[in-house]
Amino acid sequence: MTRLPGLVLLAAAGLSQHPDVRFVAKPKPLASNAVTSDWRSFLGPAFNGTSTETKLLRDWPATGPKLVWELRKGTGYSSPAIAGAYLVYLHRVGNLERVEALHPETGERYWEFTYPTAFEDRYGYNNGPRASPVIDGDRVYTYGAEGKLHCLELRTGKVLWKRDVRSELKVPQDFFGTASSPLIEGDLVILNPGAPGGPSVLGLHKITGKTVWGAGTEWGPSYASPVAATVHGKRRVFVFAGGESKPPTGGLMVINPANGAVDFSFPWRSRNYESVNASSPVVIGNQVFISTTYRTGGALLDLLPDGKYKVAWTSNDIGTHFNTAVYKDGYLYGFDGRNEPDASLVCVELKTGKLMWRATPEWEEPALKQTLSTYRGTLLSVDGKFLALGELGHLLWMDLTPQGYKELKRTWLFAARETWSAPVLSRGLLYISQHSRDILNRMPPRLLCYDLRGDK
Repeated sequence: MTRLPGLVLLAAAGLSQHPDVRFVAKPKPLASNAVTSDWRSFLGPAFNGTSTETKLLRDWPATGPKLVWELRKGTGYSSPAIAGAYLVYLHRVGNLERVEALHPETGERYWEFTYPTAFEDRYGYNNGPRASPVIDGDRVYTYGAEGKLHCLELRTGKVLWKRDVRSELKVPQDFFGTASSPLIEGDLVILNPGAPGGPSVLGLHKITGKTVWGAGTEWGPSYASPVAATVHGKRRVFVFAGGESKPPTGGLMVINPANGAVDFSFPWRSRNYESVNASSPVVIGNQVFISTTYRTGGALLDLLPDGKYKVAWTSNDIGTHFNTAVYKDGYLYGFDGRNEPDASLVCVELKTGKLMWRATPEWEEPALKQTLSTYRGTLLSVDGKFLALGELGHLLWMDLTPQGYKELKRTWLFAARETWSAPVLSRGLLYISQHSRDILNRMPPRLLCYDLRGDK
């Protein structure tokens, strides 16, 4: 074992049994004609909560899909990033933020890297990191709750460069700490630090970490991760900015990544002081949808060839909180609502903004002898259907259409609150983060890997 500052490298980048991992069973082989993919960044390959994977398990026993392995984790709300034989996860153990590289099928560990943190959440939520890692080639980028950005070598965990972004830009801690995940676009790492007086958005060279450009001066850091897309043949970055301020300010910034020039800024923010923009923009062709809760709702913008915009519609019927709406075949699907009791699943027509339906998926839960629901859940569009992860740890296969929703299968993975992190799917394996102790069996917070591979 070789020890470097903050780094534990195991067997020269070989695998080692992780002391906090329990391996349960091998996953079944992939179907020969299954389509699979990496999951290198938050919300997946296209930043939109949609997977191209096929041949997935649609039917499971009452106990749910087979558990492959589980990691007893620390605190935090990150989702893992996966590329090839590497899974990278960011969480907090004690007063250290820990980056770990594991094998996606076994949970065996390649390396871990730690650094100190003193972050404390002002509202009593856990103190772990919020942003998810992003993998790009042979590098992985992580962004901690205090705004500490690290670029690590994927194979070894070696620190290639680092920036203490919040400290450098003198950004005060806002409501819930640094939470938006980094975006890799071309040669850039793009962040939304929201520095007072600017920059609101920062473009760093991904190889050196040096600042290439800063954009915007008005809006603070949000909890929505930036996304990139091609619009009218041009690459653009979409940042839904806005953090703690009096009065509350924020909205959508559309930026040319080549030079940091802002095409336009569209204000969209709740009037509530204690509010955040937390859902990532959803780009569909030459349109972009943004949404927030707090009685604000969503807006669809037409993106024009000259870099300007036109408002297509606004609607209070789809106000997503920290989950992001998913687009499929002309319709947006998402969980509307700020709190558990007022959350519902909605379908909105993209063309008109018309509410097609609103429903509250619920059922009687024998273990608690009460009615439960998905509450503020998360959707993943895959293989023609939707996987829904409920706020209390339920997993459902759902058929969502403009005519309504149909529950196809449901199981309770764990009975734990704050199941807010987006699920991750790669090579037929589903990764779910449990962030609080299971109230039924007292199992601690875990990262869980489930076998969702279908038959050959």
